[in-house]
Amino acid sequence: MEPDELYTLRTCYYLGHYQLALDEAKNLARRPMPPHLKSEREELLTRALIASNQPLSSTTSNSIAIQMLHLTANKTGMSKEELVAAAESLLSQSPQDMNVQLYAALLFLKLGMTKEALKCVHLGATMEHLALSLQIYLKLDRLDLANEQWSLMKQADEDATLTQLCGALVMASTGKSRAEEAIYAYQTLSEQYGPSHMLLNCMAVAHMVVGDFTQAQGKLEEALDMSSGAVAGSEGATTLINL
Repeated sequence: MEPDELYTLRTCYYLGHYQLALDEAKNLARRPMPPHLKSEREELLTRALIASNQPLSSTTSNSIAIQMLHLTANKTGMSKEELVAAAESLLSQSPQDMNVQLYAALLFLKLGMTKEALKCVHLGATMEHLALSLQIYLKLDRLDLANEQWSLMKQADEDATLTQLCGALVMASTGKSRAEEAIYAYQTLSEQYGPSHMLLNCMAVAHMVVGDFTQAQGKLEEALDMSSGAVAGSEGATTLINL
C-alpha cells in the first residue's frame, strides 16, 4: 500500500511510541488533508493519549468513534453494564463504521467479553480488524485461526508494520521452534524505528519462550530505564509484571 499523510502517525502508534505519535498528530493538525484522514488523525491522537495514560478532555464531539474511544478510557467510572449499554447504543447508531467496530471490540476485550469483541472484527474489514482478530484467536489458543488472519494480512500488505508485528506474535506463540524468528522481527523493528516499552516487552517474552531468561531480564530492565527509571503508566506496570 502507498503511504498517506498518516503513515508515520499510525506506525508510531502501532509500535508503542505514543509520545512520538502525539507529537506527529499535533504537527499534522496544521496540514490540509481529506476529511476522513482528519477524523482518523483525531482518533489516533485520542488512542495515543489513552495508551499513554494521559488525561482526556471531556468530549462534545459528534463523532461516534471518538465517543466510543472515550468509553474505552472510562474516565467517568461507569459500571460494566453501563459501558456495554453505551457501546451497543453507539454501535447501533453507526453500524457500518469500521473504526467504531474496532473500538467497541477493544472495549469488550477490556471488559472480558471476548466473544462480543470477536463479533465486531471477525470479518477482517481492515488491517486493524485482522490484527485484533488474530490477537483474540491467540488469546483463545486457536493458533490455526491466528495463522489464517496473518496469511490474510500478508496477502493485503506483507511489509506493513501491523503485519510484521502480528507475525512476530504468531511466531512467539508457536513455541521455541519459531520464537527466534519473533526476536529477529522485533529487533528489526526496533532498529528501524527505535525501541519502545511495547517492543522491549515483546522481545522479553520471546526470549522467555526460547528459555533465555538473562536476555529477557535485560530487555525488561532496558524498558524500565527508558524514562530515566520512571515507570510510564500501564507500560511500566507491564514491564514490572514480566520481571
